[in-house]
Amino acid sequence: MRMRKKKHCAERMEQCGDILIKETDGLRGRWSEVFENDNPIHIEIGCGKGAFVTGMAKLHPDINFIAVEREENVIVMAMEKAVGEGLTNIRFMDMDACRIDEFFQKGEICRIYLNFSDPWKKSKQAKRRLSHKTFLDKYKKILNEGDYIWFKTDNIKLFEFSLNSFAAENFKLENISFDLHNSDFEGNVVTEYEQRFVDLGQPIYRLEAVYLGWRDQR
Repeated sequence: MRMRKKKHCAERMEQCGDILIKETDGLRGRWSEVFENDNPIHIEIGCGKGAFVTGMAKLHPDINFIAVEREENVIVMAMEKAVGEGLTNIRFMDMDACRIDEFFQKGEICRIYLNFSDPWKKSKQAKRRLSHKTFLDKYKKILNEGDYIWFKTDNIKLFEFSLNSFAAENFKLENISFDLHNSDFEGNVVTEYEQRFVDLGQPIYRLEAVYLGWRDQR
């Protein structure tokens, strides 16, 4: 169920229109024109209120970031955050992740971030998980061999499901952590959702999945 729209949401989104990409813009294969450079492009699917993507954009000005979020009430806050920070290397898309391969061509994206995605806890909902084979097949259409998916969650069952899913779909697993904030991993940018669970003392699970495209014969 979609959230009820906040008051003035449309007006607020319009005020951030310079960094909002519409589905009708037809930019597949032309994203370098959007950013006016040939820097690598990273995409976050489910950006929430934008703490992660704006944090990454500040740390990596030589990388272009695209944040995808289907909830207008949420994406508008992320866009306002980016505008407030004066960041020019971020664009936002209000769309569902199931259509991702319609808007990017092979190799156009070199890293995907999946941060605290909905775990869809019921077995019959498994196909809706962003680490399910259905979505991994779409990611393969926009990644090249050697490109990465970085994944974080607070849900151990989703993490275990994702470990198996990535391994079964020609991804090599690296830097697996069952307690990110007590590990030696450096450079972690914390999301709003993540901070909530860290404050409660709950572990955060993380992995990096490298796409081994050369092994994919399908």
